[in-house]
Amino acid sequence: MHAKDILIEGYGRIREEVHAAVGGLGPDELAARPTPEANSIAWLVWHLTRVQDDHVADAFGLNQVWLADGWEKRFGLGLTRGATGFGHTPAQVAKVRVDSPDLLTGYHDAVHAQTLGALRTLTAKDLERVVDENWDPPVTLGVRLVSVLSDDLQHVGQAAYARGLLQSAAS
Repeated sequence: MHAKDILIEGYGRIREEVHAAVGGLGPDELAARPTPEANSIAWLVWHLTRVQDDHVADAFGLNQVWLADGWEKRFGLGLTRGATGFGHTPAQVAKVRVDSPDLLTGYHDAVHAQTLGALRTLTAKDLERVVDENWDPPVTLGVRLVSVLSDDLQHVGQAAYARGLLQSAAS
């Protein structure tokens, strides 16, 4: 198995878990927060998708799906165009409210498709290319892709946990 195949498998698991975390939930459930300082399911899924969109697009020289395909307008969150959720305050988290899980999964699926397209082009040598010199040591494409994969899996796990809290409170 090649490294790109492992990455494709990993990113596919994010997609599966995103759908499982939000499927069948209504707007209030998606926006619910275990505490006023906590993140909602909607914010977690939006954020992990924004990070994947932003970082993968940057690393491969692509346009962000969020901006290029009009997702920013469809969400209508009132945040800055480039916002990914990093450093968001509780008030900004509360702005991420959607009417349906379909908006979240639609955006995620569009980003996932772009990510898979980029991953399918990878060679072993590509993974060694430096994509961010703001760190010591500089970040390679391989490290960036694993970093995004790890961050996204953590956030989708948090969304699944929040869903479990909601379901146990309702029963």
